[in-house]
Amino acid sequence: LLNEFVEYLYNYWRSFDRFIICASEENNQEKRPYRIFNNTIEQLTHLVRAVYRDIQENITGTHPRIYRQVRAGAEIASIAIPKAIPFPAKEYEKLNVIPFIRQILIYPPLILNPPMNKRTGVFERVSENPLNRLSLNETEWLCYPAKVGELIILIYFNRKFYELGYSLCNLFELAEDHELTKKPDAVYCYGVSEKEIEGLGRSKTIFYDDKKNNLFVAAVPDNNEFGYFGYLKKMVLTLHNIIMIQRGVFPFHGALLNLMLPNDKTANILLIGDTGAGKSETIEAMRDLGKHEIQDMIIVADDMGSIQINTEGDIIGYGTEIGAFLRLDDLKAGYAFGQIDRTIIMSPNKTNARIVLPVTTFDRVIRGHKIDLILYANNYDEIDEDHPIIEKFDSAEQALKVFREGTVMSKGTTTSTGIVHSYFANVFGPPQYKELHDQLAKKYFTEFYRNNIFVGQLRTRLGIAGYERLGPEEAAKELLKLIKDH
Repeated sequence: LLNEFVEYLYNYWRSFDRFIICASEENNQEKRPYRIFNNTIEQLTHLVRAVYRDIQENITGTHPRIYRQVRAGAEIASIAIPKAIPFPAKEYEKLNVIPFIRQILIYPPLILNPPMNKRTGVFERVSENPLNRLSLNETEWLCYPAKVGELIILIYFNRKFYELGYSLCNLFELAEDHELTKKPDAVYCYGVSEKEIEGLGRSKTIFYDDKKNNLFVAAVPDNNEFGYFGYLKKMVLTLHNIIMIQRGVFPFHGALLNLMLPNDKTANILLIGDTGAGKSETIEAMRDLGKHEIQDMIIVADDMGSIQINTEGDIIGYGTEIGAFLRLDDLKAGYAFGQIDRTIIMSPNKTNARIVLPVTTFDRVIRGHKIDLILYANNYDEIDEDHPIIEKFDSAEQALKVFREGTVMSKGTTTSTGIVHSYFANVFGPPQYKELHDQLAKKYFTEFYRNNIFVGQLRTRLGIAGYERLGPEEAAKELLKLIKDH
């Protein structure tokens, strides 16, 4: 009975999400992270396992014959230090008491069960700075300074959502010290008290455009209904998109690939489409089908990015994230397990189970790639003579109509169902600044045709029952054929 109690106590301890934060102020722990992580985190793991085994041996009088080296200490650890960010106004200085993460240690694969598995609603622009209402306890918050494309966004997250906040390390590059010596482009407080921002807007997921200080501020409450990684990721990307629009840069919701073909030929393909349109699935099918035809496939943008026109008039694409937030349901069988040594798995026992894993490097994200093909991912049309898998648009006006409508068959990743429409398949920024975005869209689509870029739509059929695997595979075959002939 005593042995069973020890086993129960050990399993009870391991059932918790376990985090260690090494506060580094005067001893410069962030300068020697390996030593800190090794001395603290590894020792705790060995200590817990050793105590458990020693007690069991003393009770039973026998040695275990099978040693399972499970993670018995912390699953995630970080070194966090105070940072004095040069904010442009006094109301932002309250954020300087919150420690900044400088290094993170994780033991993948991590399996997390956040409170929620879907996102709902839109991010609403409000007329008052939510930061004026917030009181932040430095012992309950951490800051993950993220490099989002060319921007620096400070993401503050509450300890209630530590598992989600730390998962950002698989999605966004951690900003370097020299990048924190200047004003950030935006700040985001994830997990604030709902009472403090009550009445600021109809929605509880809000952001404020501080034009005076040229800074964006966003806030989301700590309710369980917002305990989903999508609220972290999509708000950050919304802020990125709005800032890009204001700078005259065209943001997109889609995937940008750089393909290396035989004979030193390259092709840069932009797939634009809403969540669940089949972008990621088509990419993975291409990776599998094109083993002998594609020398290398580099992900430049997995979900969001931007398009700029350089001084020569070329159309150049950039990304934002180094990682991907993918649905397990629609991935090719075995894909997640092939990458499991780096993966964070969320809600594996629920609908819309997801993984977060790194897919590219930051250098590739911001290098800039000249775009050759732009395709709208259509997941709802059947294929027939009048509706081929790949359809080219003859004019900017025809293309704009399809892209502007943003039609998609919802896959259940949000609370929407059936056929839905979203402005440019991107509710993350463009609808809030529609007039400005419309001007940009007309300008950029005209430039696409002036540069002789192939603009059309790719019918993935991911939203049609029975075609969840076959649709993206056939779309990938046609796309590979088009690339070779283009």
